[in-house]
Formats: sequence, structure tokens, C-alpha cells
Amino acid sequence: MEPRTAIPFEPGPLTPPRAERASAVISTRGLTKRYGALTALRGLDLEVQPGEIFGFLGLNGAGKTTAIRLLLDFIRPSAGQAHIFGYDCWSQSLEVRARVGYLPGELGLYLDLTGLETLDFLAGLGRQAVDRRRRQELCDRLELAQSDLRRRLREYSTGMKRKLGIIQAFQTNPPLLILDEPTEGLDPIMQGSFYDLLAEVKRAGATVFMSSHVLSEVERVCDRIALLRKGELVLLATVQESRRLAPRNVRVVFSREVELPEPLPAGYELLEATPRLWRLSVAGSLGPLLEVLQGLPVLDLDVQEARLEDVVLRYYREEET
Repeated sequence: MEPRTAIPFEPGPLTPPRAERASAVISTRGLTKRYGALTALRGLDLEVQPGEIFGFLGLNGAGKTTAIRLLLDFIRPSAGQAHIFGYDCWSQSLEVRARVGYLPGELGLYLDLTGLETLDFLAGLGRQAVDRRRRQELCDRLELAQSDLRRRLREYSTGMKRKLGIIQAFQTNPPLLILDEPTEGLDPIMQGSFYDLLAEVKRAGATVFMSSHVLSEVERVCDRIALLRKGELVLLATVQESRRLAPRNVRVVFSREVELPEPLPAGYELLEATPRLWRLSVAGSLGPLLEVLQGLPVLDLDVQEARLEDVVLRYYREEET
């Protein structure tokens, strides 16, 4: 079977044209999707800025994939608006797709095609010209050999299919990458190679919008995050700001026995206390604690910053109460 020839299209450099840089790369207003009585996405207001890596978080069924499918015109909204590079996501969807590299959570593939035929076919669907040298570089870095590309997809493992999906998303140097659970099925070495790719395209000016349930990778690569819960946006912040929303654990060790002051400052919770050890949960500034410790024989002070996981779990626990 002959691979399909890509429709000629000049995507230009990773940085979008000047007119497109004037506004947010992705912008949604009141974006809503209902299926009968079920509301999968409710009133999503979101802006993703040029050059950032944006993490889109939530449990399964929170609405992440629904939002992505709306942006790419795979489904139509019940209400609201969405634009990518200023183009309407539904009336101008071909212009949108020509500027997007997309990796779905589950890559639907024709199993009788070879890997190479699949890469050419998917590039053609998006009217995107393939940079052949870039494709080869991606194959080398993700360890997908030419012999693998000549094999039919029915012979591919889950990890090989994921690599192929990443290559097809990156191979045209798109100014926007929309990635749905991109590291699913990759081993730790390939995950590291993928993170390096993200850092490189960010430096080159591309924007990345990625959903993930691996919070450690979100902390590692993302600039900002949005958290969905039951179809609604409940948190929008930088990774650094979000960590401040959860208490920090503080451990204080003394060289001799001391008494615990009463009362503790507001936002402080005593988790453990012995004559020579305090362990506290601190929400907010550490300034009041430093004032309390003045004049005391402090031997060691250890502050453990909150993890992104702590913040996310906090929001879902609030739902249960």
C-alpha cells in the first residue's frame, strides 16, 4: 500500500505569525458539553498563553478528554466558545488542525498500515508538511528503528504505538501540541527522552497543552495547571502557587528540652511534640514560627514543601465532605 502524500502546507517556524501571537493560544469561554442529563464539561473558562507548558489535570471522567475533543472539533459543544490562535475551533477547524500536533489518549490506528505509512497518513490529514530530518531525529531519540517503521502496526507493542504517536505529533514542528496522557505506556528512559523534547520545543517557542494523571511529571515540566472536578474548573494556578495551597510539614529539633508555647499561631497544627522535637503542619508564612523559635536552642529545622499531589487530593477530599 502506497503511503498517502501530505497536502502541501507551510507551517513556518514554531512561533506563530505575529497576528496570532496577539492573544492567547487557547481560549475558551463558558465551554459546556452535555449528554442528556449528564454534564461532562460545565462553563470552562480558560486561557493558555504562548510558550507555556500547561497541565490539564483531573481524575478519570473529570472532563479532560471531552475538553480536548471539543477544541479539535471531534465533538460539538452544548454551549460556549473556543478559539485556537484566534481561529474558531468549529467554523475554522481546518485552520486549527493545521497548527496543532495532537496525541490522543488512545491512538486509533489502521493495523494493516506500516509505521511509516501511518506517519505520512496522519500528517496528510492535518495538511501539514513533514520535516523528514525532524522525523528521523525523533525516531532515533525514541529508539524506533527504520526496521520498526516498515512493520505493520498489528505487530507493534503498546510502547511502540505510543512512540509512534509522539513522533506523529512532533514531526511537523507545530506551534501547538495537544497531548492526552503522553507518557502512558513509556518506560522510564523513554519518559526522560520525552521530557527533553518538551523542554526543547518550549525553548523554540511552541506551546504545550497536556493532560496527565502523573503528578510528578506535571510538577517537573508544567508552568501552570488547571484542575477539573466533575466537569468544573476548581483550580487554575502556577505549579509554584498551587503548592502554597497545601500545608507544609515542619520538623524542629532542639539541643535540650523546651516547653511548647501556647497558643500556636493561626494556621499551625501540632502533629507531634516531645521535649526535644516538634512536628507541625504549617499553612501560610513561616514568619510566626521563626518568632516563636527566637531564643530557643534549635539544633535542626527541616521544612518539607507541599507536593502537587497534596493539593490535588485536598480538592477531591473537599468534594467528599
